[in-house]
Amino acid sequence: MVYHITVSFGREREYEYKFSHTELAAGSPEEARRWFDKEFADLECEPSNPMGKVLIIDKILNVARYGGEQRFIEGKDWATRFARYTALALGRDTVRIDVEAFNIGY
Repeated sequence: MVYHITVSFGREREYEYKFSHTELAAGSPEEARRWFDKEFADLECEPSNPMGKVLIIDKILNVARYGGEQRFIEGKDWATRFARYTALALGRDTVRIDVEAFNIGY
């Protein structure tokens, strides 16, 4: 199985990542959640839910937003790690993160 993650910051500003099942096998959903928890705190993200409960989807969207497009333009380790941990956390083979619209599609 191939996992395909797309992060979009608007029209013609999309960043695509592909991982094989074996590339993700060394990680776990729990490891991914811990990474998003840490990044969410380090980037000082504001919870989008006024009740204070922050779902993994909210963390993914906020980490992408607060991390900024420049990290994806540079295509360094952080962006690849973000995409890898998104695939692990959500367990879906196709994920589209639309930062501009603040939603995730499968």
